[in-house]
Amino acid sequence: MSRWRELPAGLHPSVHQLIVRLRTLKDRSGLSTRRLAVRTGYSAKSWQRYLNGRALPPAEAVRAICRVGGDDPARLLALHEIAAERWAEGGPVPAESHEEPAAAPARTAGNRRPYGRHLRVAVTAGAVVTVVSVSVALLLAVRLTEARAQLARERGDAVATTPATVTADLVPVIYTCRLERLDGRWYAGLSRTRDLLLSNTQVGLEVAEAQCLLRRAGTAPGDIDGIFGPKTRRAVERMQKQNGLIVNGVVDPPTWKALREADPK
Repeated sequence: MSRWRELPAGLHPSVHQLIVRLRTLKDRSGLSTRRLAVRTGYSAKSWQRYLNGRALPPAEAVRAICRVGGDDPARLLALHEIAAERWAEGGPVPAESHEEPAAAPARTAGNRRPYGRHLRVAVTAGAVVTVVSVSVALLLAVRLTEARAQLARERGDAVATTPATVTADLVPVIYTCRLERLDGRWYAGLSRTRDLLLSNTQVGLEVAEAQCLLRRAGTAPGDIDGIFGPKTRRAVERMQKQNGLIVNGVVDPPTWKALREADPK
């Protein structure tokens, strides 16, 4: 069990409850912050900020830690939505004061000021800016995914390079499988490679291609996220066993050949 720091005073109860639930999931997973970063795609520094109440985690981070901790994300995402609203309204709630309020000065017709109206205008403007910022971020994420898929289609038969490995600042992406059969071989529209070695911790379009073909062959690897993790390795091992290949959990040329030519299960 982790020894957690005390959360900042004045956090809204909804935000406080969300962070406590996230801490519980991390403790249940038994992972260090660095290992949690590898499993979720969010950096260790980001998780330190989220779990210590210095920043509100995005919904995708909540969904990712639920997958790691083996919890249903529905209830936690509902709590996150409430916490996000409270956070947008001004972050931490001021601590209660036990001092007697000072007597308000008497108002006259000449010293009245529309404080309430100014505050409402400021809050409304802040909400509009938040909505616009979120919309722009979502649009950019969609455009980025489309651009990556377009790049993969344009690569054609270009020579594949060695995929990158998982890093702490990896941003999770879900790829779309566009299966088609050409010259008796199956392709998912992400890579044409037939001999590139893929193994644990590697990431990239080639990994996503293999994941699509594994799903088509009946050994689903989980999300098509381009990350060669434990689920993908187990799916490769099942596929190799079913096809009489050497069971090593590595996508090697014989495994690529079987994936490209396998009949759907």
